[in-house]
Formats: sequence, C-alpha cells, structure tokens
Amino acid sequence: MHIYQDLIRLFNRTFKEVENTQLVKGGHEPIYLPAKNTQQHHQIVFAHGYFASALHEVAHWCIAGKQRRLLEDYGYWYSPDGRDAKQQSEFEQVEIKPQAIEWAFSCACGKPFKVSIDNLNGEAGDSQIFKNAVKQQVLDYLELGFPPRAATFIRVLQNFYQSGKLTKEMFCLESI
Repeated sequence: MHIYQDLIRLFNRTFKEVENTQLVKGGHEPIYLPAKNTQQHHQIVFAHGYFASALHEVAHWCIAGKQRRLLEDYGYWYSPDGRDAKQQSEFEQVEIKPQAIEWAFSCACGKPFKVSIDNLNGEAGDSQIFKNAVKQQVLDYLELGFPPRAATFIRVLQNFYQSGKLTKEMFCLESI
C-alpha cells in the first residue's frame, strides 16, 4: 500500500533533524519553503497528498545545492501549464534529473512511474526524447551513484517497502 503519510514519516525521520527539512502535505501547488528563522524547518510541500508529488518534490530537494535550499522553490524558474515549445524544452531540460530520481524512488517503493511533461494546455514537444533522456540519466545514476540525499532516501524506501536492489532492468521505457 502506498500512502503519503508513510513518505512523510520516513522522510521526516531521516532528514528533519540532520537537514532541518520536513516533508509536508500541501494544497494545489507544490513548493519548497526555506525556514524563515532558526526555530523553523525548511519545508518540502507536495500537492494534495499525492504520493507521486511527494516523491517528485523530494527528488528536486535531493539535487538542490546548499545555497539553493535557502531560496523559495530553490530559486528556479517555473512557467506554468500552457508553455510554448521553447519554454517546454527548457522545462524538460531541468526536469531530467529530478524525474530520474523520482523514477528510482518509485522503483524503491515498488510503485509504477510515469514521466510528466506537466504541460496539458501547451505544446507537448517530443515526449520520447524526454523519456529517453530521463532513462539515460537514471542509468547514469545507477552506474555512477545517486546524489547523497537521494541515495539515502532510496535505501530508506527499499528497507520500508522491502523492494531490493535497483537494477537497470527495472527502468524500461515501455513502463513510463
């Protein structure tokens, strides 16, 4: 069973104290909120209690550097749904690594993964090129190692879901 409360508990038990960061269920839009003072925790807010949204937002946090984690939404540009082809291409370039990590998280949970172009009302671009890039990135991570926080969370998820080691055979394009 995949319930978001488990992700919150696992993430917070692993990172709340050591990284001063907590995972929080939010409303319509996900957002990363840095702590405003030393009495607060940074917050990774995911949308609507969606399991996949939680995994995706944690993936972004796992690749954000220390300085970016001090900025709201890591200081990244975001153009909402309805992007033109150029904007969509830029969006996909910054989504390759987080979606590759999210895919690994999903496999560690034993949960199916689907890439997201997040542009239902805009120009889609070539989703196959994007899928290929995400797959290549996850294979690179398998060979060269995941970013440290991602590797830690993968181990936590594997232990909780008893999913076993990630292998390249788990990452086939037909499934995404």
